[in-house]
Amino acid sequence: MKTVVLGLIIPFIGTAAGAACVFFLKKDLKSGVQRALTGFAAGVMVAASVWSLIVPAIEQSAGKGRWAFLPAFTGFWLGVLFLLLLDHVIPHIHMMIDQEDQTEGPRSRLDRTIMMVLAVTLHNIPEGMAVGVVYAGLFSGSANITAGGALALALGIAIQNFPEGAIISMPLFAEGKSKPKSFFLGVLSGAVEPVFGGITVLIAGMVVPAMPYLLSFAAGAMLYVVVEELIPEMSAGAHSNIGVVSFAAGFSLMMALDVALG
Repeated sequence: MKTVVLGLIIPFIGTAAGAACVFFLKKDLKSGVQRALTGFAAGVMVAASVWSLIVPAIEQSAGKGRWAFLPAFTGFWLGVLFLLLLDHVIPHIHMMIDQEDQTEGPRSRLDRTIMMVLAVTLHNIPEGMAVGVVYAGLFSGSANITAGGALALALGIAIQNFPEGAIISMPLFAEGKSKPKSFFLGVLSGAVEPVFGGITVLIAGMVVPAMPYLLSFAAGAMLYVVVEELIPEMSAGAHSNIGVVSFAAGFSLMMALDVALG
């Protein structure tokens, strides 16, 4: 159980560490740095979705023969549709940026701050679920998941959470928020990960046969976030190749972690 709790907390630590950049950096992150960090995060999430979630989901359904893909296929689409639904409730980060120059006054800035934190929180929900379902499989002993593989996913999510924490806290400080408040809001955006991870562990532990569906559900939700939010952000503006190279670096690092620790 201690291993599960630690695994759920590791990604949150990554967010908190990134948000803490507000205490050490004087200015907002440059656009090129933001694209690089976003691309790196996207690469980690894609690799984690494939090696840590979809592949184990298919392996666990091997007994179905030629239909072994069906649980992963179904769960993947449920994850995509779930995020599509949430997307209509919580605004996009890129919409926040597009409206940035149109907002005026303290009330508008407060609204944008709240909406920005909510948008990043949306990103963190599927990540918490992904870590939770993998550790649920490890804890139950019924899934083809090793302690090293689960740790690799938790570390990979923590790595990609670091830039997310910084991308929240630094712009808030640049807008005039105090450093402690900017740090708190950055950390708050990642607080949902251990919460949803814990809930997922409980649900998955009670419904072990649904593990392939839950693994692929988390993968679908994560990939939706990557395609809808992260890829447009990393490709925006000039020198978009920075985001592409960073994506490749994040993907290869997560792939290496999963194989080496799994």
